[in-house]
Order: sequence, then structure tokens, then C-alpha cells
Amino acid sequence: MDFEAEGLRFRVQGVDWPYQRQAYVLLNKPAGTECSQKPSTYPSIYTLLPSPLRLRPQKGALQGVQAVGRLDQDTTGLLLLSDDGQFIHRMTSPKKHVPKVYEVTTKHPLDETQVSRLLAGVVLDDDPKPVRAAACEAIDSHHLRLTLTEGKYHQVKRMLAAVSNRVEGLHRSQQGGFALPADLLPGQWRWLSAEDLAQLSSPQLV
Repeated sequence: MDFEAEGLRFRVQGVDWPYQRQAYVLLNKPAGTECSQKPSTYPSIYTLLPSPLRLRPQKGALQGVQAVGRLDQDTTGLLLLSDDGQFIHRMTSPKKHVPKVYEVTTKHPLDETQVSRLLAGVVLDDDPKPVRAAACEAIDSHHLRLTLTEGKYHQVKRMLAAVSNRVEGLHRSQQGGFALPADLLPGQWRWLSAEDLAQLSSPQLV
């Protein structure tokens, strides 16, 4: 029997939920949380989501949304979650070059030499190929806006260490053409709209 899913709503534990064929979620990740279902030290980001998102029926098994890439436990900001494998691959694959913007607070004052080296490329200890920032701007003496199009383990911290500085605070503010909304507080989440998804797929930064 066919039915029209548009506008369909469910009530789960007294809360109304619109029908979603697949889940696309934005979380403003707070500090002191881990992007793991089985955290080792800090609380899991998944505890910030309601159970219908953590456990969604898919292919005969209960599978929840997955983080689209990971942020360190002390890194804050824009984090996507989804149960759409193709979307996750598209957002995380190095071949797609999806830009991600980070607001970096540094321990030591920034100078033009550090910015130039980050743009030219620095060598990390486990990779002989230089890693370059797609864009880099010193906002003030201890605030750097850094854009990357690939994701390596602790990449921002290691890049700053390679230019003789140190990350004291790290916040992801943008991915693709989509910026973290100012009214979404740390620890809060919301559904991504069709417009949001289109902006995420755009290479143009806002």
C-alpha cells in the first residue's frame, strides 16, 4: 500500500517528530566531549542527541547517526552527523576538497612569517608531503582564521607546532558554504534544511 510521507509526523515520548527519510543533523559541539560512541575519558557527543537519532532502523538493524569526521575533545563548533553514507563520504573524502574554516587561538603572537609558511606548506612528522592551508589570516595577535581542505589527525595543532606556535583554543566555524548559526548554542543540535545541505555542497565560503 502506497502512502504519502510528505508532512508525516510521529510522536515519540511526547515529542512530535517530522518524518525524515535520512537524518542530516548539525551539532554545536561543546568542549570536553568525544566524537565516539564509546568515549574513553569525556562524555560522548551522542548523549546530546535524543534517542530517535541515536537509534534509527536501517537495513534491519538499529544504527544511529554517525559524526561526519571528528573533532578533538577540546575542539568546539560545527559538527555534522548523518546516517547517509554517501553524504558522509562526500563531506570527508580528501578528493572532494570540502573547505573547513577554523578559528584558532594561539599561545604565542602571530607574525607574517608564520602565516606565509602555513600558506606555503609545512611538513608534518608522519608525512613528507607538505600540508598547505587553503586560506590563512591573522585576525589579531593571537587569533588565526585557517581554512583546510583535508583532514589529518590533529592537523591544525600539528601545523601550528610546525611554525613554532601552539593552539590554545580551536573552533570550527564553517564547512563548505555553510557557517555555524550564531543562535545555536554549544551542546544544541538541529535538523539541516535543504538550503543548508546545498550550502554545505558549495565550495564558496561565506
